[in-house]
Amino acid sequence: MGVEGLQAARVCKNLMKAVKKHIGVEESKRHFTDFITQEFRKTSNPSTVGQKIKLAQDYTFMLNSIHHHKDLLFSYNIAVDRSDEVTRTLRKSAASVGLQLPDVYQP
Repeated sequence: MGVEGLQAARVCKNLMKAVKKHIGVEESKRHFTDFITQEFRKTSNPSTVGQKIKLAQDYTFMLNSIHHHKDLLFSYNIAVDRSDEVTRTLRKSAASVGLQLPDVYQP
């Protein structure tokens, strides 16, 4: 496995991670991961491998950027009820130190 093979494996791993995180892993969305797997397994021209790697890197960057932008827009919108966002942030903070927030009773 050459340098391009290692780079392709790293790019594929990052792309699959972004797709699973931002698009999802439900059965109805499985065609995304299947397509990515097929494209990376295809043996093609060495001249187009670099282009495909660049395209995959760009798509990974785009997915992560869109998700981050959406989170920023949501956090800036003061008119929206932010209790879900605050709860999610508190759960993340608690989980980072090994704690778990109790479920709040809703009558």
